[in-house]
Amino acid sequence: MLDQLAPEWVTSQWFNSPPLTLADLRGRIVVLGTFQMLCPGCVANGLPQLQRVEQTFAREDVAVVALHTVFEHHAAMMPVALEAFLHEYRIGFPVGFDAHDDPARMPITMQRYNLRGTPSLVLIDRQGRLRHSSFGHEPDLALGARIAMLLAEGAEVVASSDGQQ
Repeated sequence: MLDQLAPEWVTSQWFNSPPLTLADLRGRIVVLGTFQMLCPGCVANGLPQLQRVEQTFAREDVAVVALHTVFEHHAAMMPVALEAFLHEYRIGFPVGFDAHDDPARMPITMQRYNLRGTPSLVLIDRQGRLRHSSFGHEPDLALGARIAMLLAEGAEVVASSDGQQ
């Protein structure tokens, strides 16, 4: 699945943003993090890491997007609870609520990306290709290096189109 166009996400609601598609973000590196409000690893590591990425990289180059992917405790993790959670944790980047076609199954976007759980992290390059996917916590330095490599690829493309090397 890597190096192929990233599948479009399917959401039932957006927070901190109007509805957002991958096409809206073309030309930027997309850092997509999946989480659940009741996931200790998401609250302790995943969401704070996304906040650090958003604070570190220029928004015109890197878009941070989170996806609330509920696959357990559905009654406790409804959109109204998510809205309060995002406010309390001061999450300001766009957050989509991953849609379900059957609550007994994994959410639609989670299935499309073949994700195993939360937190998961996905990197999408400027052309919309899926370049990295991981489950669990990834060290900040490793993530920063991956993002920097994708940013450098974009700089090489711009330089070569200008006739420079």
